[in-house]
Amino acid sequence: MVELFSGGLLPIIYVFGFAGALGLSRHQWIVARLTALLGLLTTLAAAVGAVLSWSPLDKLGLTLALLVSLLGWVIIDYAARYLQGEPDQPLFVRAMLYSLACVSVLVVSRNLLVIVLAWSGTSMGLHFLLTYYRARKAAQIVAHKKFIISRMADLCLLAALVLIWNSCGTLTLDGISAYVGVTASLPSPMCWAACLFALAAILKSAQLPLHGWLIQVMEAPTPVSALLHAGIVNIGGFVLIRLAVLIAAVPAAQAMLVLTGSLTAVLAGLVMMTRISIKVRLAWSTCAQMGFMLMEVGLGLYALALLHLVAHSLYKAHAFLTAGETVAEAKRDDLLISRGTARSPLWYLGTGALSVAVVAGAVFLWRQAVPGMRLPAEAATIMALGLAPLLWLEQDASAMRLGLGMIRIAALTQLYLAWHLLFAHLAPAAMAPSGFLQAWAIVSFSLLYTAQIWLRHAPRGRLAQRLFPWAYCGFYLDEIFTRLTFKFWPARLAPERATVRDNPNHPHIGDMV
Repeated sequence: MVELFSGGLLPIIYVFGFAGALGLSRHQWIVARLTALLGLLTTLAAAVGAVLSWSPLDKLGLTLALLVSLLGWVIIDYAARYLQGEPDQPLFVRAMLYSLACVSVLVVSRNLLVIVLAWSGTSMGLHFLLTYYRARKAAQIVAHKKFIISRMADLCLLAALVLIWNSCGTLTLDGISAYVGVTASLPSPMCWAACLFALAAILKSAQLPLHGWLIQVMEAPTPVSALLHAGIVNIGGFVLIRLAVLIAAVPAAQAMLVLTGSLTAVLAGLVMMTRISIKVRLAWSTCAQMGFMLMEVGLGLYALALLHLVAHSLYKAHAFLTAGETVAEAKRDDLLISRGTARSPLWYLGTGALSVAVVAGAVFLWRQAVPGMRLPAEAATIMALGLAPLLWLEQDASAMRLGLGMIRIAALTQLYLAWHLLFAHLAPAAMAPSGFLQAWAIVSFSLLYTAQIWLRHAPRGRLAQRLFPWAYCGFYLDEIFTRLTFKFWPARLAPERATVRDNPNHPHIGDMV
């Protein structure tokens, strides 16, 4: 029964929900809400059954199925209220349920052909959601860019499937893992297949320089942004975790992921500092986080990548669905918090070193309590630098406040290490990459931390003045592809139609950045 829940019922529920939405246009939101609720209850029952029975099952697939069902339930409930009064709501519901059905098929399947077809189908459903406002030229152009990049990725996936079939004679994940496990040296077709899967994940995860579509999809309704950033853009990381055995056996694929992911994370992190629009900042953040995730997969840190995927999905869903409250929160903070002045670079470097010491001490204690625990140096370094801003006390650097900051870092480190142990049982075992890739990752994020420190210390200095125009324009990396899209696929708009969004007094108008 547990295997049935985790392997078949969630996709079936969403497929029947999609069929119901096709036939019951007047009651589409009732169908959508019931479908999402039933899907959530089903996966919760499967998770409880798996814990109580300890039956062997696809733990990774069940984890993602639970995430998809939770996000689907929340986003559909939000969208039903958000789109009140809009025309073409049945089209929106059908595209949403179709996309969720494809994602649910993808996460529970253990056959590469089904995974690839479902991944492509998810992209098709997303295209209709991105072009929901057909009279908006910006929405059409961005959807065209996304469609072209997705089809490029699909070609890579189809070529990879042919290569794997010719080499292994199977497209099942178990069969591929068995083949790789007994093969001393992988043949060239399998190496090319691994690189093609890595390239497809890079393309579909909005990595530089083909990232512009992710930043420019703000013409779509906010529930679409939540679905895209919280679920669909993460699929590349999940598929690569599924193929961990193959990716780990091909150093070239690992290098592609680490180099592309780290460069994207660093550059997108700098660009994000120049943005004031909350949804655009969130989009650049997603671009950077996808870079983090692909880099983690390339480094063989599959448990960390899976934890990152789940945490990022939950955070981005909440961030987009509450984006309308950001202005009010910013005004409240301005009234309640007095702005201090930035400290010297030595202060920030010192807090970084202190954060590293706290994290290292926590890891040491955990290793004494759990001897089998393993946390690679690059993962600990990234976590320590990410938590260091909790010690950036620009107004009151008293010993008490500094101590409170260290306690917060220690507490968050304990929480992360506990989750790390849990996800280590859900994800494939970690693989050791080359020393060069490990060093590259540590140096890349150390340089990003140093650059952020300097820019914070001297926001009007020479470096900031020279870097700001480039960073604000995204280092001009998207310009060439945008021009090619204009040339080969110009936007042709649908006839104008009145929507409630045309009313400037509509309460949701501020969400459309």
